[in-house]
Amino acid sequence: MRVALIGAAARASGLHYPTLSKVSGVEIVAVADSDGSLAKETAARYGTNAHYRRAEELLQQEAPDAAYVIQLPQLAFEAAATVIASDCHLILKEPPGITSEQTRQLALLAERQGVLTGVPFHRRFSPVIRQGKSRCEQDGAIHSAVATFYKNAVGGPPYYGGAAEIIRCDAIHAVDTLRYLCGGVVESVASDVRRLGVEHRNAHTALVRFRTGAVGVLLSNWVAGKRLFSVEAHGSGVSFFGDPEQGGTVYAGGRIEPDQKILVEEPQTDGSPPSFGLLDVNRHLVECFRSGLEPETGFRDALKTMELVDAILESQI
Repeated sequence: MRVALIGAAARASGLHYPTLSKVSGVEIVAVADSDGSLAKETAARYGTNAHYRRAEELLQQEAPDAAYVIQLPQLAFEAAATVIASDCHLILKEPPGITSEQTRQLALLAERQGVLTGVPFHRRFSPVIRQGKSRCEQDGAIHSAVATFYKNAVGGPPYYGGAAEIIRCDAIHAVDTLRYLCGGVVESVASDVRRLGVEHRNAHTALVRFRTGAVGVLLSNWVAGKRLFSVEAHGSGVSFFGDPEQGGTVYAGGRIEPDQKILVEEPQTDGSPPSFGLLDVNRHLVECFRSGLEPETGFRDALKTMELVDAILESQI
């Protein structure tokens, strides 16, 4: 699959693109960035001479099968819409829009054009979380789950100068993972959203009831003592506690000793560190594009995550 990269800043080149390049059968054919020298440098890194300042020119000249878009949130909608209008499959790094309505409009545009889309919500694809969820569901559905995302950004500025909220462009990973663990449609939400020492919302706590009968808890704030992403999932007589970067533990039947320990994946064969689910989600998206199947994290599903974010912001207790 011939894939173009749109956006070549450090956050794109540091992990997302190197991981994509490891997916079997992917050929990175061109790079576009408004910083021409950065586009040229990134293109050379992946063995191509095709580099552009404008995405429109890249799409017209190169006609890739898919494009991976990593842009500032306030610029991403236009880039994503341009890719879709070019009959090109799309991977859009979160957030999939500054608002849920933007996500909805992109999903509708993709359906009209007959192209596939995906958001690399890689925490839900983490092997640790996948295995833990599977183990909890062996004897029935998950009835309770917790997704925790903490960072130490005391007094820090708003994201992108205030253009996008923390919960839409970063803590959204915890919201999406909570949806993944609990499954089904959201029925009700009660939340507490605060501004702690700053003028933007940086702390989000929510209780979410799902139609499956599961209840999920979101714990997220950027005024914690350290960075931490962790989950809990509880089924009938079984509990999973996990961290995509540290591993997980399963307890069952009231026993004190762990029933199972889940290790993080091994470093890549080239010596690079584990991707903690990013390689898995990129592989999934590319395979879906090849086979013509709707990805698990396509825009229609991403819209449900964005709508849960809306509900958390609007359901203050």
